[in-house]
Amino acid sequence: MSITNDLVRRYEAVCHYARRSAVLSSANEVLGWDERTQLPAGASEHRAEQSTLLAGLLHQRWADPTFAEHLDVLSEALKPNGHDSLTASKPVISEQRLEAAPKSGTTDSLDGAAAIVVRRLKRERDKKAKLPQTLVEELARTAALGEHAWQEAREKDDFPAFRPLLERMIGLKRQQAECLGYAECPYDALLDDFEPGELTRNVAAVLDTLREELVPLVARIRQSGRRADTSLLARPFPIETQDRFVREAAAAIGFDFNRGRLDETVHPFCTTLGPHDCRITTHYNEQHFSAAFFGVLHEAGHGLYEQGLPVRYYGLPLGEAVSLGIHESQSRLWENLVGRSRAFWNHFFPIAQKHFPAALGGVPLDEFYMAVNDVRPSLVRIEADEVTYNLHILIRFELERALLDDQLQVADLPAAWNEKYQRYLGVTPPDNRSGVLQDVHWSAGLIGYFPTYSLGNLYAAQFFAQAESDLGNLALSFGRGDFHPLLDWLRERIYRHGQRFTAAELVQEVTSRKLSARPLVEHLRAKMGSLYDL
Repeated sequence: MSITNDLVRRYEAVCHYARRSAVLSSANEVLGWDERTQLPAGASEHRAEQSTLLAGLLHQRWADPTFAEHLDVLSEALKPNGHDSLTASKPVISEQRLEAAPKSGTTDSLDGAAAIVVRRLKRERDKKAKLPQTLVEELARTAALGEHAWQEAREKDDFPAFRPLLERMIGLKRQQAECLGYAECPYDALLDDFEPGELTRNVAAVLDTLREELVPLVARIRQSGRRADTSLLARPFPIETQDRFVREAAAAIGFDFNRGRLDETVHPFCTTLGPHDCRITTHYNEQHFSAAFFGVLHEAGHGLYEQGLPVRYYGLPLGEAVSLGIHESQSRLWENLVGRSRAFWNHFFPIAQKHFPAALGGVPLDEFYMAVNDVRPSLVRIEADEVTYNLHILIRFELERALLDDQLQVADLPAAWNEKYQRYLGVTPPDNRSGVLQDVHWSAGLIGYFPTYSLGNLYAAQFFAQAESDLGNLALSFGRGDFHPLLDWLRERIYRHGQRFTAAELVQEVTSRKLSARPLVEHLRAKMGSLYDL
């Protein structure tokens, strides 16, 4: 057997193995979805055992010596300059077994697609190999128990009841960081799980820059004297009618309910259980229209990305999202840049009035538009406006770094949380339910996740500006209820690439420039300047 044929055999074995691992992982995702939407309270301990077992099995698969050997041999065959030395007189991967890479101006050959798969899988495998299975299983067990404990503590406003499990989780995440190693600080190791290749200092720098721009803008809005009448969003909005309306809106922007579904949960999320099974969730409040509606647009944005990834590459890096920041860019783009635009409501407000005649029948569009774009400091992150949202993220980013570095004790977390909210936003939570217990992330061990929300805002604004440059005035199509031009552009420029590019490379590829805070700042200045006469 020639060297080329041996590499073909190894590559095909790696792809088959990775895809089988993806199927097993999807079973674990089913358990996670069920835990947040359907699980009886008394079943949490058994669910923790199920999740722990599956996490251990998945870790074992990453540690498989034959899989590792194949990746090592294939990786050695890749030239240092980034070109695949598997390139020979004939393709090394047959179209029957791995379909051709997506066509674009930067199309890779089949060999180029194979190189991407090998590099991404080997990077992930090398990370997984550094983690002891006992640590992986304990993280899974603590996350399952912690999420249930968080739900109970949040419902009862009882942080002390949640504290022991959070302390355990923080300790485990410190162990994880030490096992993985890091460039400059422990947080780097955890951030890399969500934003591969990014460094804490870079994120801190971009958030600091954004804060310097946004704080004066918030001050000018306060001084403008203009205030939205948000009481019209707190009128009775029957939950059953909300459910019908949000489904209509999600379908209009392109979410495929034949390959997805919407359910209710405490903390909204999106998860993919397979190539044709994307689940989104929301939380309804009869006297809070914005929570469910914009929450669904947000999660549907995640869902559109998942439904736009190449199904033929399921289980391989080319069929997976680039990073959490890029993923978040899609949810924030559809929630804010589309869903809070005047053009969007030119189309949807008459429909909303038909759904909710008692609440909105006599409301002028201008007043409603002002209300859904109200800017004022608030307590709850997921309900924050476009301008102040990143300050919520900055608070969490700073606190979790302090927890990880042992500069802040879990017992002191509520007080530290309240102090930062008062200092950054001028508001103090009246209880822990609306304060430190409002997010599920820390209970699930998602340390390093929060910064991706702000990165998502930055990516979203830059992508949207480029889409408008390429497609023309998108407001015209939005006003007609036609969101396909934008969705088709996103599918072509972002979704279909999977992990062909890193986040930084994708931004450069799509917009021809590096990530910048300027597009987001310019968008907010223009929009809020019009609303608040700045």
